[in-house]
Amino acid sequence: MSLPIPYCGTPPAPGELLSRFNLDPVLIAVLIALALLHVYAIRTARARALAAAGWAIAAAALISPLCALSVALFSARIAQHMILLLVAAPLIAAAWQNSERPRSEATLYVSAFVFTACLWVWHMPGPYDATFSSTLIYWSMHVSLFGSATLLWRELLHHPPERTGLVLLVGLSSSMQMGLLGAVLTLAGRPLFFPHLTTTTAWGLTALQDQQLGGTLMWVPGMGLFLYVALRSLYRLWTVLEKPSAA
Repeated sequence: MSLPIPYCGTPPAPGELLSRFNLDPVLIAVLIALALLHVYAIRTARARALAAAGWAIAAAALISPLCALSVALFSARIAQHMILLLVAAPLIAAAWQNSERPRSEATLYVSAFVFTACLWVWHMPGPYDATFSSTLIYWSMHVSLFGSATLLWRELLHHPPERTGLVLLVGLSSSMQMGLLGAVLTLAGRPLFFPHLTTTTAWGLTALQDQQLGGTLMWVPGMGLFLYVALRSLYRLWTVLEKPSAA
């Protein structure tokens, strides 16, 4: 009985990687439609540029040979996720048009909880391995991770100054849980993901080394970007507090 072929195809050999673009017409059409709708709904040129950059980066992560490489290497799959969660999602969220009615604090907590749940569930061995045997599960992973990250970044980037303390707390906890998951993957004493047990040697890595590299990619960059958001929120609060003094 033959094993199902993953959505991104069979594991590529190093010499064929540059020819392994993901030209799925449905994916390309959906990405173009979402990008056009988002850019059309935005009023300012700066926000349009942010949205266009975010969707272009998301498209690059999903269409480039990184898709095929993620079949062979766990670290490539993590790199793909970090590009989506820590680069594309913040840009798209930064361009998100603020509504006139302020969102409740519960939205901040819920978005952080959903993001944390998605991140941990999809990087556990069972759910992760299942994405290699089902296209539906593969896209459930990507849509839930990318969607929850975008919602969380919206809350972290667009908030009233009086909510700065809560945003800092939620941002710190989100950074810590991502770092903890990265540490668990990096420090594990054995490879945890079945699909990569036999696909890493062509790339000069053992399965455990590949997993450790992936864990490090999750551990370090996430903490840096959340730190930037914390400093940005503090700067905005400082600016608001300085206005009465200047007057």
